Amino acid sequence: MDSQNIVMAKGFKASAAAAGLKKNKGLDISLIYSECDATAAGVFTTNKVKAAPVLLTRENISSGRARAIIANAGNANACTGQAGLENARTTVRLVADGLGLRPEDILVASTGVIGKPLDMDLVSAAIPKLIGSLSADGLTSAATAIMTTDSFLKFSQYDGHAGGSPFCIQGIAKGAGMIMPDMATMLCFIISDIAVEADDLKKALHNSVERTFNRITVDGDTSTNDMVLVLANGTAGNGRLSQQDFGKFQSGLTQVMGELARMIAKDGEGASKLVDLQIKGAMSAEDAINAARTVANSSLVKTAFYGQDPNWGRIMAALGRSGIVMDEASVDIWVNDIQIVSNGLGLGVEVERRAAEMMTLDKFTVTVDLKQGRYEDKVVTCDLTHDYVSINADYRT
Repeated sequence: MDSQNIVMAKGFKASAAAAGLKKNKGLDISLIYSECDATAAGVFTTNKVKAAPVLLTRENISSGRARAIIANAGNANACTGQAGLENARTTVRLVADGLGLRPEDILVASTGVIGKPLDMDLVSAAIPKLIGSLSADGLTSAATAIMTTDSFLKFSQYDGHAGGSPFCIQGIAKGAGMIMPDMATMLCFIISDIAVEADDLKKALHNSVERTFNRITVDGDTSTNDMVLVLANGTAGNGRLSQQDFGKFQSGLTQVMGELARMIAKDGEGASKLVDLQIKGAMSAEDAINAARTVANSSLVKTAFYGQDPNWGRIMAALGRSGIVMDEASVDIWVNDIQIVSNGLGLGVEVERRAAEMMTLDKFTVTVDLKQGRYEDKVVTCDLTHDYVSINADYRT
């Protein structure tokens, strides 16, 4: 779908404004609003340092209900102490007053520079503009406003049927750096017009996060501000979900989040290649994901991807330090369908040349078979380029 022509799910409106929080003075604050009561669920960063909006939104969403999400970019409102928490509460209160809602109906998110006080004069001045410009085609602007180092807008949609009624799931996300699951500097907001109980929504969200956002990595860093929020307002009129219809909703939610997750990995700061790192034959499920994450996060492996170099020794070294059960003499490695390692030994210059050709593509798969058991897992990652250093060296200045 053309993201420039998004019509929002029934009963939702959105808006964005330029408050002056971003260096480039572009759109930097957004509002998503449900015209009626909605069930709500969220997943948040596991970082022990949690930004003020994470703390407040976790508190407000505990009821399983919400009506609006306000999000800003350019300032993370993290490591800002009690003053930062009060600023988050003030933001929520101003939105609630403007919409005629309770403060606990409002969820708040921030992304940007850590440790800098949030300029509440700018935020306060922008909120009436957000409320006054809410519209059913405002999601594109809202998605643009949450971008920081992102190079493109991230949007996904799923259309399905439940209880004889059509329903829609729409998601927007931001994220390009500080991406390492157990939740990364990423924000994701999902809306749906389906009717779903709060406990079921929470279950579906957690299941989908584990299979999508918790299977990507850009640089191994986990942010202070990550969150995924879902609002479902029931305007589709589907009634209580049957087990089969819940399965459809779960599938659709996973599809939307999976597409957004791959967009984030593809948009890794300075990245030129999207790589599916697949582990097979692990002794346990834990070994499979540990192996995948260790290889996918290795700076040496990622720079080899950038250099289009099938340097399998770096993969072996990463596996060896991952803490998994393995036997070096059993490992097989492929780049797409080109096998470069068999039973721990390289298969020669010619196959490596063919593998290097595969690595010139902007998307390819690296598969490792440990041959220790029946478990497998996959992490989506990207290469590490000169531009990653440049982007992050200049981030604040």
